[in-house]
Amino acid sequence: MAKRKKDDEFGRLRDEWTEGFAFVERTGSAACLICNDKIPSMKRLNTERHFDTKHVKSFYQECKLVSSNCVCVWTQQGDWNSASFAAAFAIVRNGKPFTDGEYAKAFMLDVANELFDDFSDKDKITKRIKDMPLSARTVHDRTIMMSNQIEARQVKDINAAPVFSLALDESTDVSNLSQFSVIARYVVGDTLHEESLAVLTMKGTTKGEDLFKSFTEFAKEKNLPMDKLVSVCTDSHEKRHILSFHCILHQEALCAQMCGEQLGEVMSLVVRVVNFIVARALNDRQFKTLLDEVGNNYPGLLLHSNVRWLSKGKVLSRFAACLSEIRTFLGMKNVEHPELADTEWLLKFYYLVDMTEHLNQLNVKMQGIGNTILSLQQAVFAFENKLQLFIADIETGRLLHFEKLGKFKEAYTASDPAQHFDLRQLAGFTSNLLQSFKSRFGEFRERNHLFKFITHPHEWTVDSADLSYIPDQLIVKTWNALPVTYHTLQRVSIAVLTMFGSTYTCEQSFSHLKNIKTNLRSRLTDGSLNACMKLNLTKYQPDYKAISKTMQHQKSH
Repeated sequence: MAKRKKDDEFGRLRDEWTEGFAFVERTGSAACLICNDKIPSMKRLNTERHFDTKHVKSFYQECKLVSSNCVCVWTQQGDWNSASFAAAFAIVRNGKPFTDGEYAKAFMLDVANELFDDFSDKDKITKRIKDMPLSARTVHDRTIMMSNQIEARQVKDINAAPVFSLALDESTDVSNLSQFSVIARYVVGDTLHEESLAVLTMKGTTKGEDLFKSFTEFAKEKNLPMDKLVSVCTDSHEKRHILSFHCILHQEALCAQMCGEQLGEVMSLVVRVVNFIVARALNDRQFKTLLDEVGNNYPGLLLHSNVRWLSKGKVLSRFAACLSEIRTFLGMKNVEHPELADTEWLLKFYYLVDMTEHLNQLNVKMQGIGNTILSLQQAVFAFENKLQLFIADIETGRLLHFEKLGKFKEAYTASDPAQHFDLRQLAGFTSNLLQSFKSRFGEFRERNHLFKFITHPHEWTVDSADLSYIPDQLIVKTWNALPVTYHTLQRVSIAVLTMFGSTYTCEQSFSHLKNIKTNLRSRLTDGSLNACMKLNLTKYQPDYKAISKTMQHQKSH
């Protein structure tokens, strides 16, 4: 029995040795199928040692080399990925479609061929450009990834901030879809941040409760710290103790529109005449020819839009500059509007021209990203003081602040010194406008002492209109520099600085939305649209390399 076992062990090669160690029997010896070496004695130990020593170790070394090469290739691919992220970011920030990625690559190659023609490594440069992934799908995916990274940083900073505020507004895009803009303001260190968190698409109705539900679902999904929310600038808000403000710009627009029945009739006639001339192609061409013939430098009249109420001032100003030509043109067309030559009507008209210009100056001052409730309140209260000055200016008849009205008065009195102007009605219009401001901005006036305390804690009882401009960052830095014992005051000051007094930033986001979602790009998905909006409006810079490191090596699209 023992002898038979020995023969089995030393006399022949077993099948499992072939499978395990790649050996076969040849002329009485064990031959390696990998290197053809022979082992005289057919022992399992010998064949196993040969396989481990000669082949397994060398195979392991080759694998390490291959792995190292893969790492080098991936590192290089990471650089290409970073470059493609930078290109995708530039494409989105400039409002270009995702398909422009391939055009951008072709453009870079054409430039590189000429710009680096005398470089010894020109081929290496152009190869890098060629290998950079920039297909439409790639640009889309890069956009989503960068947006997700920025959103994560926004949410992280909001959670780390002591408080934050929101501005919420709703509008309709070119596809007649309702879009709901969510803008947040918060402090990071000594810097006040104002960031677009999302543009939410509303599929159904857009009542206040629908907007509120959409936002609360978004806030829950993104883990926003709602217990830190101190202020909302919109028409509807969460049912808890937070400050809620109706947009200052909207209220100012309403004040400007509440000009009374008589001034409303003046504006109505101006709009009718403008529409008669501009809305008809033949009339428009003929009127422009008339302006050119008489040497009027204006190219024509402007149409007024109720949606863009600021256009009212520009329409009136242009109408006043072309009034003589308008009368002539209407006479040529046998259209009678005797009011255009009536002294009383013209007094109201020129008053309206000057007053809308003052209102437009106020509106422009309050527009812009980053305006805090302090600066907006200061602008409104300062304008109220101006209105009081305007009333006195009209009552004295000096009209120092009413340029067009003053020139009209001077021209008439020069031709007829006995001409008398009753300006009391115009002073009454101004007084009504002042009262409208005071009533509509009551909610801001109620918190005037709080707002004043943030900038001038030692003289907080002084009227806020006396404030000089103080940069918001300086205010934040000053309060942050206080000892920790003043933590509550620090928190209050930062809370006030985060408050929105206007939804202007939301309106700006809708302007970007119109540039992104045009008639030619109306089929953008909600996710793509939101990502494009975020990258267009954010002050954060995407970290291309960090995103590249998180990506698995994959074949370029």
